[in-house]
Amino acid sequence: MKGNDIRRDRKKEHIEYFLKSSYKNRTLFEDIYIEHNSLPELDLDEIDTKTEFLGKRVDFPIMINAMTGGSEISWEINRYLSQIGRKYGIPMALGSQTIALRDKTSQASFKIVRDIIGEDGVVIANLSGHASPEEAKYAIDMVNADGIQIHLNPAQELVMEEGDRNFKGILKNIEKIVTSIEKPLIVKEVGFGISKAVAEKLYNVGVRYIDVSGQGGTNFIEIEDRRNNKRDYRDLYSWGIPTALSLIQCTSIGGDLKLISSGGIKNSLDILKSLVIGAHMVGISGMLLRKLMEEGYEAADKYMGELTLKLKILMLLTGSRRVEELKRLPYKVKGELKDLLE
Repeated sequence: MKGNDIRRDRKKEHIEYFLKSSYKNRTLFEDIYIEHNSLPELDLDEIDTKTEFLGKRVDFPIMINAMTGGSEISWEINRYLSQIGRKYGIPMALGSQTIALRDKTSQASFKIVRDIIGEDGVVIANLSGHASPEEAKYAIDMVNADGIQIHLNPAQELVMEEGDRNFKGILKNIEKIVTSIEKPLIVKEVGFGISKAVAEKLYNVGVRYIDVSGQGGTNFIEIEDRRNNKRDYRDLYSWGIPTALSLIQCTSIGGDLKLISSGGIKNSLDILKSLVIGAHMVGISGMLLRKLMEEGYEAADKYMGELTLKLKILMLLTGSRRVEELKRLPYKVKGELKDLLE
């Protein structure tokens, strides 16, 4: 089977096994405590959720994170997701475009996102850490992207039967891409978290956007284990850094580093807590995809509508009129998260 055929089938299997996945890790957002404000002195209509991201103004600090691309089913999924992105004025990141570098017939499932979101919206390209600067530029040009995600997924690749085994030179390669492209570069994990030490290495080579994508959401060790009939990897399902822990640790780097919180973000309280503890943007993927695939577009649209409304409600209940004010709110850490931080 040709390489592109393998990738196309893999994408279909990822969706299939994602919907069947059952193992649940914790994000540890439940260990973040934020105080209620009974005298907010605000009107719900004046709550302003707009923020700037990748040089454009967006309506909410929420983005539809990387999911899929490169097949007929991906075209349909991306069509619906980009409709939601356009309706709520939020960014959308593509799934890996690696297949589209060599198979032009698969490019339609990526280009449809820009077509629907429009030129004023934010679209983010996506390739692996092995991509060359030339491939990164090609992926960006393919969809007129506002930036590119470079995803890190060694845990997934090592469990994948046909996956990569060599991860040498990735950091140097990321540095080459950073210095070669004109658009912002986001380094993103795929669900196992980014440590402070890794974030510092990335910052030192010029990366200014990091998506921590921590433990607690889609578990690609479980998904690849379900695809792999030769070995049993169930004892590794709990591997990773919980999203809240990863986010707090990386926030301490400071400077002009902007963090995206993703990995197990399920509701508006997760979004609020992410923003309070240091996130610039919050990525939604698994819950939105599940709503779309199991219940249809209307359910996915309703889910996003409720997320945005409840975020406004929670902002009012903390006395915060603007998103920027959330970053100044005090919070307390308890339980397992407190133990891990100490």
